[in-house]
Amino acid sequence: LQPSLLSVSDQVQEEISRVIGSRQTLVEDRKNLPYTDAVIHETQRLASITPMAVPHTTSRDVTFQGYFIKKGTSVIPLLTSVLQDDSEWESPHTFNPSHFLDEQGGFVKRDAFMAFSAGRRVCLGEGLARMELFFFFTSLLQRFRFSPPPGVTEDDLDLTPLPGFTLHPSPHQLCAVSRV
Repeated sequence: LQPSLLSVSDQVQEEISRVIGSRQTLVEDRKNLPYTDAVIHETQRLASITPMAVPHTTSRDVTFQGYFIKKGTSVIPLLTSVLQDDSEWESPHTFNPSHFLDEQGGFVKRDAFMAFSAGRRVCLGEGLARMELFFFFTSLLQRFRFSPPPGVTEDDLDLTPLPGFTLHPSPHQLCAVSRV
């Protein structure tokens, strides 16, 4: 069963309030906010903005899934093929933060999570991007409660991304109500 976006938001806000309170988020808070971290990762997994990695070149002859690929061949990894692979994820096409949580609710890193590309050419700024995303997300949910505008339900929201060189969300209106 897919959790509602509002219930996820409330659970994240509750965890942030319990761990951080009203003070500014610190780097070391991340390990104490496993559900929040799982929600961020699941958002990136399901709504990846870059479905394909940058082109790679094979450094040697290789056979992959029965296909021979000659050294020097350009390949473009399709990241969504891993991020939404039903052999890697219990519910690959639905939002499910449990993908990144163990039985005790602790955060679990998954090898199939490749939101920042794959191989040796993974994004150099991945660590910084992850931490900035964590700070940005926790700060927003610490200070605001987000909801659709009056008269709009969660079911009315079309979360299908708009195609292009990157995938991006369609425009939506929302209400941000201050928590402070």
